[in-house]
Amino acid sequence: MNTVRQKWARWAEQRAFAALAGTLLKWVVLGSGVGILSGTASAFFLKSLDYVTDVRIANPWLLFLLPLGGALVSFLYMKVGKNSGKGNNLILEQISSGGETIPLRMAPLVLFGTLVTHLFGGSAGREGTAVQMGGSLAEWFGRLLRVRPADRKILLICGISGGFGSIFGTPLAGTVFGLEVLAIGLIRHEALIPAFVAAFTGNLVTSSFWGVSHIHYHIGAVPALTWIVVLKVVFASVLFGLTSILFSELTHALKKGYSKLFKNPVLKSAVGGAVIIGLVYLLGTRDYLGLGIPLIQDSFAEGVSPFAFLGKLVFTSLTLGAGFQGGEVTPLFAIGATLGNALAGALHLYAPFLAGLGFIAVFCGATNTPIACFLMGVELFGSDAAVYMFMACLVSYLFSGHTGIYTSQQIGISKSEHLPIPEGTTLSAVKSLVKKQDKAAPAAEKR
Repeated sequence: MNTVRQKWARWAEQRAFAALAGTLLKWVVLGSGVGILSGTASAFFLKSLDYVTDVRIANPWLLFLLPLGGALVSFLYMKVGKNSGKGNNLILEQISSGGETIPLRMAPLVLFGTLVTHLFGGSAGREGTAVQMGGSLAEWFGRLLRVRPADRKILLICGISGGFGSIFGTPLAGTVFGLEVLAIGLIRHEALIPAFVAAFTGNLVTSSFWGVSHIHYHIGAVPALTWIVVLKVVFASVLFGLTSILFSELTHALKKGYSKLFKNPVLKSAVGGAVIIGLVYLLGTRDYLGLGIPLIQDSFAEGVSPFAFLGKLVFTSLTLGAGFQGGEVTPLFAIGATLGNALAGALHLYAPFLAGLGFIAVFCGATNTPIACFLMGVELFGSDAAVYMFMACLVSYLFSGHTGIYTSQQIGISKSEHLPIPEGTTLSAVKSLVKKQDKAAPAAEKR
């Protein structure tokens, strides 16, 4: 009898091991496939982005074509884009509910639209483009292999991680970003291995196979861990979180405002481009156009204007609010780095150090992804300031509240027990929910 039980136990162990090994092998293959696709797309995008940026800088007159470029892209989205116009929010919605199809056309459309935005001088980023390309390619890959609905959702997470990790050269941050961005306070651990494989492969394909290099910045000297430095970092991080709210809310408000004033998206983008041109000549500077890489570099070097963060924030919100294509993350890096640099003098901290904290913390507040942003800081700046970076991300995450750049991001767990929000509520629905709760509170008190 004991021998039979022992044989049964060994068989069960072997079967469990085989099942786990099979799952690992499946996701190594599928994750690598998504990583190869997203990494190749990111490499092409980064090289193209460098090219159009150089062309824009060499030909300043191209700025006057920004309204025409925006109108063209909006026309294409209106005619052939279908639901591609939802952008990153479409991918988040499909991972949560899975009610729509992510069209393959999203990849070339967002690629073309973002390149047009940067060629003519719009202020936008690149993360949104990489994530959308990764998500649409992952969807196509899944349909090609006829994967199960549950596996399809994990493949979409792989698309996010592969696109993010390959576009910034940060595979660890890319892995966790794809898991963390879906719902505030929750992480999809079942997708951990697939997301890592996709982000690692995507980054490897982009950098090693295609030879695309990524920009890294030096945070410099890190102050000793003392209470006074900790208090200064916490204070700065509160401001980083509040700045992320300003960016998110201004961008959403401008999108609604432009759409209300101009029902035709083609006209909306054309007017938005004209507003950007007018602002350039009103301020007398082109520093806030494009990705904002020079602003970031100056924040870690000789310094920037104290109000540079506000300039980049306004230009980016106006660009994206008018319907131009591109991401928010690199401009958020620029906003955070320049704000950190501006605060350094008043707080008596080393400017590159505080610029590095702002770089990841403002991004963290706008995306509600503290662990991914912390890992990005370690990957970009090294681990010397790890404690401060983790601290900055946590504080910014808390003080950004239930706001963010992705309106389809869900609330998994509320950031505060004093702000009860039902699980599954999207950021777009938070405001109306809070208003209802505020109206219901006086009535409950009277009872």
